[in-house]
Amino acid sequence: MGGSIQGKTAIVTGAGRGIGLAIARHFVERGAYVMFADADEAALAAAMSDYDERDPHVRSFAGRMAEKLATANLLSATLDAFDRVDILVNAHRMVKVSDPLETDLDVLEQLLRQNMMAGLRMTQIVAKRMIRQAEEDPEGASAGAIVNLSTLAAQHPVPTMLGYSIAYAAQEQATRGMALALAPHRIRVNGIRFGSVMSHELKDSLREKPELRDRIIEATPMGRIAAADELVETVTYLASDASRFVTGQILTVDGGRSLADRVAVQTV
Repeated sequence: MGGSIQGKTAIVTGAGRGIGLAIARHFVERGAYVMFADADEAALAAAMSDYDERDPHVRSFAGRMAEKLATANLLSATLDAFDRVDILVNAHRMVKVSDPLETDLDVLEQLLRQNMMAGLRMTQIVAKRMIRQAEEDPEGASAGAIVNLSTLAAQHPVPTMLGYSIAYAAQEQATRGMALALAPHRIRVNGIRFGSVMSHELKDSLREKPELRDRIIEATPMGRIAAADELVETVTYLASDASRFVTGQILTVDGGRSLADRVAVQTV
């Protein structure tokens, strides 16, 4: 798995910390021009402190992706800095627990807005720009690549995180639908469904519930939790021309966790 993204321009949302930050940093290392975007200004500032402010490959944007104006401003800032956009990675997300019998509709709406609608809106606005770029380069193999980060909860519902599961199930369907809509324009849309990856949110959960680590490892056939960096090569593959005939797919990166019968894993 590989593929070059050197010289490409990428927007990575959720790039202030965790998996989004790992992806954005990796893209820079691979020679891409990267717009780091996040709602958390402090986290974003800390992430950007690793780079020289004069580095032509790196820019940042602080804004809430769930807000329509923020998505438009993010695209404008990217075009001002780099003049084009070739890759979009929707890595921002919100994690909230919800009672399946007493679901707070406000919480459900928040999760849908942040985890599905924000990424869909970002995809739509960036795709329009990619289509314009494709018209200017009709002979190009690919006009753009969009990668959405999903979760195992989209396929295997977690009762205590009903809203979260619903939002990502919708996001995965949106990924497939947009892939069909944008394929004639040579724009590819794919997703990555991950589970046993040390995200920022998982770190927080492990601090609150240390026993959760053993449960995850026990349920994961490969017997460990992956580092955030282990996800980035899959993202890079889907973002690069190495996957130029791949679209509408949801790749699972979870150490085999989704394959195992939970009872069997616990009794082996």
